[in-house]
Order: sequence, then structure tokens, then C-alpha cells
Amino acid sequence: MKYLILIQSNPRSLEVWERMTDQQRMDFGRDHLKLDAEMEEAGVLVASEGLADPSLSKWVSVRDGETIASDGPYAEVKEHLAGFYLVDCPTLEDAIGWAAKVPDAANTEVEVRPVLDMSGWEF
Repeated sequence: MKYLILIQSNPRSLEVWERMTDQQRMDFGRDHLKLDAEMEEAGVLVASEGLADPSLSKWVSVRDGETIASDGPYAEVKEHLAGFYLVDCPTLEDAIGWAAKVPDAANTEVEVRPVLDMSGWEF
């Protein structure tokens, strides 16, 4: 079963980040890389990425067959998706165990959400 571990940026996590020294920030990043390696060695890692700032994103829609990509509008949000781990493990409890190792979980919550399995669906 695949699970997505979602890492949010929010006021609490930003406050912690602002208080970190440069060395602590480097260690934080290295801890993410170590977790990647641990997940890969355990055979559960499908993908993991950090996401760029939301101000760099594009909103995409299709109207009358025309693709429209725009810069917003941006709502004043205090929380946004900062990164993720996609894991493939037997149970939700296993996925929760991996989520507990995500460095961000020490400062804020990370979300674990099952990926919808559409493999048996017929269209």
C-alpha cells in the first residue's frame, strides 16, 4: 500500500526554522537525506522531494480547449505544502512509523494519507 507523508510549512515550523543556527539548518537537511537513505535501504521509498516556495507555482486551467497558466491569485495563507515522502509499506502503522522519523515531526505535525489505489478500476 502506498502512503504519502505530507510536510506542511506553517507559523510554528517557520518560527522553529528562524531560531535555528546555520549549522542546525544544515543538520536538518542532512537528516532528511539520511531518512531518504534509510527508507531506500528498507525498500519503502518511492519518491521524496521538497517543494519550492508557492510564489513560484503556476495555476493551470483549461477553458474552451485553451490551456491557461497564471501566477495566482495568491491567497494570504499561513500554511503550504513544503515537501513529501511517498512510501510503499504494508500497513498504515508502518507508514506512521516512518512519518515519526521525518525531521519536521519534531516541530509540527506531518500528515500520512493513503494513496488511492485505482489499479482494479475499469473504465
